[in-house]
Amino acid sequence: MLDWIRSNPALSGWLFGLSATMFVGGLVLMPILLARMRPDHFLQPKPPAGSWRGRHPAIRLSILAIKNGLGAVLLLAGLAMLVLPGQGIITILVAISLLNFPGKRKLELYIIRKGPVLQAVNWIRAKAKQPPLILPDAPRN
Repeated sequence: MLDWIRSNPALSGWLFGLSATMFVGGLVLMPILLARMRPDHFLQPKPPAGSWRGRHPAIRLSILAIKNGLGAVLLLAGLAMLVLPGQGIITILVAISLLNFPGKRKLELYIIRKGPVLQAVNWIRAKAKQPPLILPDAPRN
């Protein structure tokens, strides 16, 4: 496969461009999204009253489609950043927070409770002059 990529210089250029875009986008977009996240995001079982979910069904479906589309793109970018330059785990965490699927909260908490991930997220939030994230107590087994 590597030979096939090398034999197609246009494809190599596209892959380089995609990698560079994901790297720069991750450096710019991730801090903004993490700084905008409420500190109690992981404590709330449901979205706050007055959120976009109470709007007209057409608006709600449009926002839901855009949100999940962006989440899917960020998830793919985060997975790629695990082997390419960028903030892969943090990008995956933000992507998961945008996507809707069963078991989402458990997966988010599993990722954010990892020491280095939580430290990195709270460091980014501190640079944006935002309070650290508040996590619920770990489940007891």
